[in-house]
Amino acid sequence: MDKFITLTSTVVPLPIENVDTDQIIPARFLKATDKAGFGDNLFADWRYDAEGRPKPDFVLNNPAYHGSILVAGKNFGSGSSREHAAWALAGHGFRAVVSSFFADIFRHNAMNNFVLPVVVPEAFLADVFRSVEADPAVTLTIDLPAQTVINNATGRSEAFDINPYKKECFLQGLDDIDYLLAHKEQIEEYERRAAQSH
Repeated sequence: MDKFITLTSTVVPLPIENVDTDQIIPARFLKATDKAGFGDNLFADWRYDAEGRPKPDFVLNNPAYHGSILVAGKNFGSGSSREHAAWALAGHGFRAVVSSFFADIFRHNAMNNFVLPVVVPEAFLADVFRSVEADPAVTLTIDLPAQTVINNATGRSEAFDINPYKKECFLQGLDDIDYLLAHKEQIEEYERRAAQSH
């Protein structure tokens, strides 16, 4: 996986609250067991009409908005625990989602798929939405080592929390298995010592 250290990007604004996982990736697309192609069906029911044509009023179909950061309304990723929602976001090219609240299971699924969930106060979220509405070229900078997100239009910044273990995985570009393999020698040494003490 690509390391996530500092990311500066334009954003895709989705100022809708209570976006659940069925809206992120509708259930009819869950038949596949690998991650390929899920990005094409991200927000499918909002993005396409019944004939599969792009709806021009949906943000992903607006060429003014693009980037690897999704900025979403409060309570993003609620509903069922499907990991496919994180697959769809990652498959579309999002590296981070900024919101004022995430459902716990979605937040863990996102981190396991190297999509960074960044929780910010609602006032900061509103500030970002205003900035992007005024100028779609506005960027955010997410500094993972410092655990800050900056609205580069206003200079306003906020700190965010992240599990220290997951932070290390993002910084090193390691999934859970890679992380364990990277510490194989220490684990084997611990097991040797444990066996000798019995």
